[in-house]
Amino acid sequence: MDFLKSLSIAASGLKAQSGRMRIIAENIANADSAPASPTAEPYRRKIPTFSQHFDRETGATLVETGRVRRDSTPFRAKYDPGNPAADAKGEVRMPNVSALIENMDMREAQRSYEANLNMVTATRRMISRTLEILK
Repeated sequence: MDFLKSLSIAASGLKAQSGRMRIIAENIANADSAPASPTAEPYRRKIPTFSQHFDRETGATLVETGRVRRDSTPFRAKYDPGNPAADAKGEVRMPNVSALIENMDMREAQRSYEANLNMVTATRRMISRTLEILK
């Protein structure tokens, strides 16, 4: 197998999962942020997507972070009549971010990142052993 090809594939996976974790971290950071006024829209959860492209230089199909979509699920309502963003019923529209879902997505992204990192490590070891054999 071509070492450069396997390193390119793993590196593209590392970069894509890193971008995914950044978006998930942004969702978690904004999970409890209330809008400034009753008419303002709260933070809407972002969903990372992936796309693939063929790299002619290495001859490999690589993955990259695609467009970031917005989650269309309804916002949560929180009863907080003292909040300046509360409506006439005392409810504040809160972001549609679920900490449980975000934590599970983060765990999955971390596992994928680790798998790609293990691929880089294994490829590096194979290159090193190949060079030792050639000495």
